[in-house]
Amino acid sequence: MTKKRYWMSLFMVLSLLGALLAGCGGSKTDSAGGNDKPQNTNQQTDNNKQGDEQNTSDTGTPKDGGTFTFSSPSDIVSINPIFVSDTASGDAELFAFAKIYDLDRAGNLVVEPWSLAESLPDISEDGKTYTVKLKSTPKWSDGQPVTVDDIIFTINTITNPEVGAPGISEYDKVDKLEKIDDQTVKITLKDVYAPFGYTLNSTIAPAHILKDVDPKELKNSKFGVDPAQTVSNGPWKWTEWKQKQYLTFEADSNYWGEVKPHIGKVIYKVYADQNTEVQALLKGDVDSVQSVPLTQLDAVKNQKGITISNKPGASYEFISFNFDPNNFKDKFIPFASQKARQAIAHALNRQGMVDNVLKGTGILMNAPFLPGSWADPGDKAVNYAYDVEAAKKLLAEDGWVANSKDGILEKDGKRFSFELQYNAGNSRREQISAIAQQNLKEVGIELIPKAIDFSAWVEQNLNPGKYETVLLGWSLSNPDPNQESIFSSHYFPEAGQNMGWYKNEKLDQLWIDGYSTVDQNERKAIYADAANELSTDLPYIFMYQYGTPQAIGPKVKFPEEDGPEPTRAYGYFYHIIKWWVE
Repeated sequence: MTKKRYWMSLFMVLSLLGALLAGCGGSKTDSAGGNDKPQNTNQQTDNNKQGDEQNTSDTGTPKDGGTFTFSSPSDIVSINPIFVSDTASGDAELFAFAKIYDLDRAGNLVVEPWSLAESLPDISEDGKTYTVKLKSTPKWSDGQPVTVDDIIFTINTITNPEVGAPGISEYDKVDKLEKIDDQTVKITLKDVYAPFGYTLNSTIAPAHILKDVDPKELKNSKFGVDPAQTVSNGPWKWTEWKQKQYLTFEADSNYWGEVKPHIGKVIYKVYADQNTEVQALLKGDVDSVQSVPLTQLDAVKNQKGITISNKPGASYEFISFNFDPNNFKDKFIPFASQKARQAIAHALNRQGMVDNVLKGTGILMNAPFLPGSWADPGDKAVNYAYDVEAAKKLLAEDGWVANSKDGILEKDGKRFSFELQYNAGNSRREQISAIAQQNLKEVGIELIPKAIDFSAWVEQNLNPGKYETVLLGWSLSNPDPNQESIFSSHYFPEAGQNMGWYKNEKLDQLWIDGYSTVDQNERKAIYADAANELSTDLPYIFMYQYGTPQAIGPKVKFPEEDGPEPTRAYGYFYHIIKWWVE
């Protein structure tokens, strides 16, 4: 899963950097291993291999109409822009809602014909005031105009603690909102917040529909979960949702954009697992699979007419520890000590996982900054090599002793045993959890894997921070490396994306230092310190950056310049408004 970091959606997630589980400063959790929450609000690769690609781009004449069908092993949670935090919901949101600003292939903020804004924001000399001007043409699907009232409502709602919006860390830096006219708003920040431009790469909610809803009840409203009661402003209108089966979107005949969608109907099909998705692709039942299991990749490559893209993506996988004692029997957290967490890191054969499960299509990570990005900390982040003896030594120093019955470690009469949750249907995470279970057994730790339906998992476990450990991913939807929402104690569950209840006052300050300057070299040094602190204290075990091979069937056509962009979060639908189907 890779949530939406809210700015980062989990299987949440750098220029590349930024995250979705639904993820941090731009993240979302990634479920598919490319597709699940935590969307880090912050709203999830490859050994620099480009993978085998077939170029099926088309320079022919686009055709209007037809149906584009894509699949996922995860159902949505809600497409209400205020609450989207996982990549599955983000996929659906992308078709129904327009963004204020968009990102180009390089991760730059841009204005597109389908963007709500008329021009890039005007930024004051002190870097604290952003003036945004909307086009006069955007309309909601009920015919009402899109105005800055919608921006003001969305920001005020997200920053209201009673609402529990995952993107609060992106907008709580706002000090004042001034409506100049219906199309112009002046946004003044409390202090310099370097990633704020990327914050505006976002969707907004309709004020005229939601302004009278009690903030405490907004999450339970029908908006975002009932197509009949969800007003949107994107190229396609949401028309149906049969839970655990499919969603449908139909081109809006009154869509306001200068560029109209060619595809007449979009179907989002939910399958039990990724292998079933691939079989549907091979039979022609779906046109796109966003995350082909590597065990199925050769079979897909051998199918004539299917395009494969397997470039590095803006996603990383992790194991998150939970530090809330209320989630544990007798309130005993077996990995409460830093030494215990470091022992677990040494006990996991991460490189073996990359080699044997990811088949080399991954790069080890020791901190939440993608390799090769400007914030890559290099050797400032601690690397935990696979070392069973080092793990055993640390555990012994921490006071753990093997019991005589089954060899599982004990301390103070408590077993070193914990549950590892992951999303059902994700074949990669199923394999990784099994390897982790065996690795930890070798050092006397009992790990109990548990697969859970993704949408239920997000609502019942991830968002409220109710688990012992999870195997998840951040899809980094924001190119900025700020990850305050995930790792700051200011953003515990319901107030942000720190779902593991992690508290580290040094890190809390480092995030503030990092976004309070626009000088990239200064920020790089600060994030290197953050990487060192994170990789030493280990609220997460950072596993690897990974690629999620995308397969596109022969019916789908697009100009070469408008084809998928694997290095961007949601890049598998890059410029889809210009795609068509034969």
